[in-house]
Amino acid sequence: MGDGSITPRLGNMKAFLGLVAGAGASYGLYKLISGESFKRNKKSAANESAGVRSSQPSEGTLQPGSLLARVSGLDVVCPRPVGGASGDLAHQSPGNLDPQHLKMLLSCLQTSNNTTDRCRILLTLGNSAAFTVNQNLLREFEGIHIIAGFLSDPAPEVRVQTLNALNNLCMNIQNQEQIKVCHHILYCKYPEISFCIQDSLVYVPQVLELIEMSPVNSELQLGALRLLTNLSVTDKHQHLLKGSITLLLSLVVVSKETLQVQALKILVNLSSNPDMMDDIVQAQAPASVVLLFDARTASTVLLRLLTFAGNLKAWRASAQVADELRRKQDCLFRVMLDESSQLHSRLVQLLSHPDVEIQSQVARILT
Repeated sequence: MGDGSITPRLGNMKAFLGLVAGAGASYGLYKLISGESFKRNKKSAANESAGVRSSQPSEGTLQPGSLLARVSGLDVVCPRPVGGASGDLAHQSPGNLDPQHLKMLLSCLQTSNNTTDRCRILLTLGNSAAFTVNQNLLREFEGIHIIAGFLSDPAPEVRVQTLNALNNLCMNIQNQEQIKVCHHILYCKYPEISFCIQDSLVYVPQVLELIEMSPVNSELQLGALRLLTNLSVTDKHQHLLKGSITLLLSLVVVSKETLQVQALKILVNLSSNPDMMDDIVQAQAPASVVLLFDARTASTVLLRLLTFAGNLKAWRASAQVADELRRKQDCLFRVMLDESSQLHSRLVQLLSHPDVEIQSQVARILT
């Protein structure tokens, strides 16, 4: 899969891995990152950050709470210029990685046979991809295709770091296009590996398969859901998730709060698109999803459930369509929208919820 133009500048793999020695957190931001956004240090970016926070404090003159401080938990080390002592290292933020460093990281990622090394390289690439300039550079260097190839790595920890890196990369609209269709590019660019690529394969189904096959509440599931959340923010790629509604609803029922919230973010995004509603209401749904409309459900989960329910209630089916849906066993329409659903009575009970915002959401749905 390698690009001939990507060659390591360092002769020794272990020497180059000094670049990733201090790897910290990989963050997914649910809004496109620009130079202005982290200068302003918007609070919303912090609220939507994803990944594992670095254990290392920010250093130097970084402003506390800034994007740079949050993402740059690692110190990337690179060799001193010629003439410096070989043991001395210059430190720089992942936001300031030079293009040749990104090329070397991608080359080392392709050639490494060590699971730990692959994880560290992917983590550093993920950190660097929190910056717009690096998102563009990695796309130009065919980095998206190289990184996405590790979705099928046998090591779960490598797949987690792959998802985290793709999550940051897809904050860029042009990158989203490549994440969606990069198998076609690989097929044309590398015909020698075409035997292992199915014509109908795109990375979204592969990510959905990771969610379905991974242990419930695992980091793999969380990383995959974060990536799909970002891809579902706009209408452009939502059609790729038409077959995922049942899986997402099942995760809402069986998962812990963190995964419930992430799955519901996707469902809210999809249900905000009228063109997706027919597929959503026809999807098979666990009847127990209605039981989550309860005062004992975590507020972060309940608020998103109510937003999802509000989007569903805003959809109006014709009498003929409604009759057809009623004949579909266990479809979402029957579970949440039909007159026989328990949802209405449960919403009435939530009018007395202590959280004012939840009360407001319930009132909006009932009126």
